[in-house]
Amino acid sequence: QVQLVESGGGLVQAGGSLRLSCAASGRTFSSYAMGWFRRAPGKEREFVAHISGSGSTTSYADSVKGRFTISRDNFKNTVYLQMNSLKPEDTAVYYCAARVIPGTYSYWGQGTQVTVSS
Repeated sequence: QVQLVESGGGLVQAGGSLRLSCAASGRTFSSYAMGWFRRAPGKEREFVAHISGSGSTTSYADSVKGRFTISRDNFKNTVYLQMNSLKPEDTAVYYCAARVIPGTYSYWGQGTQVTVSS
């Protein structure tokens, strides 16, 4: 079992920045990859970013590439999402997820709301 708790969401003006955190517990954190996803109002959940267990490999959705950075601290059992140059279309509930089993994100956090005003 893995428990995930997100934090750091809030209201920010367009062009601003936020950093989301996701604290994990329950299994050896460095042994599994992590991802960030988001769900905007009226839309399906979409992939945002992914990071390998070691942190050496990352990937991003085209819509956030160059603006968002995913990172992790395996000593603190925490994954981060630094979001810069935020746009109103980034408004969504953001979720972190753990990929304990290769190929599937099997554990999810409760989500944190990010609202970007224009």
